This record gives sequence, C-alpha cells and structure tokens, in this order.
Amino acid sequence: MALADGLELDLVEISPNAVPPVCKIVDYSKFVYEQKKKQKEIKANAKQTVIKEIRFGPNTSDHDFQFKLKHAISFLENGEKVRAYVHFKGRAIVYKEHGEILLLKFAQALEEVGKVELLPKLEGKRMFLTVAPKVAKK
Repeated sequence: MALADGLELDLVEISPNAVPPVCKIVDYSKFVYEQKKKQKEIKANAKQTVIKEIRFGPNTSDHDFQFKLKHAISFLENGEKVRAYVHFKGRAIVYKEHGEILLLKFAQALEEVGKVELLPKLEGKRMFLTVAPKVAKK
C-alpha cells in the first residue's frame, strides 16, 4: 500500500482466490478501461448463431421441395442453422403424417451437410425440424 501511495498509483487485486492473493500496482481507471476493452473484443469475436427458417405446406410439390432443399444446403454450408416447418392451415391439421414424412425426407436429404438437432415436433399448427451444420473436420 505504501509503495502504491509513493508512486501515486492504486493497488489492484487481480486474483483474490489465489493463495496468496495476487495484486498489481496500476492506475485503476486505466485498468478498468483495459478490462472493458478486452470484454468488448471478446464479444466482437464471438460468433452469433443464425437460424434460417424454411416453410412448407403439408402438400408441398416435389419441385418446390427441391428448390427449398437447395436453399437449406447453401445455408448449412455457410454455417447457419436451418429450422424447417410445415404450417397446417384450417383442416389440413388432419394430415399430420404428411408433414412429418415431408420433414423426415428433408432431414434425410440434408444428411451430408447437416445433422438433425430436433426431430419433427408439433407445436400448435406448426411442425418443426431443426438442422445444424456439420462441424468441418480439421
């Protein structure tokens, strides 16, 4: 403390849980500024997970399915997650099996580029399937 006062600086406790506790003699305001700067840099470098949604109807034609499949493949190759869902309108909810078959076919087509995180699950009038990109092997 006396040494810090003599240099007109502050005694900052760096690691309080260590035995003995680690302290440093620095300018406290500069120390706080550096800490905030480090935190900001870490936050900037953190990757945001992006979820792209693809919507199907229970009776989606084969051409539309292939078109949406191409988009899903490009999303997964870019490292984004894909959430595919079948939206049931009106009395179409009666054909839940059509939606589930469609989503399972979609998941099977994406096996090379992605892995299924969440199997088809019905929530209200929508049946969801989530696919994440496969991690590239180094």
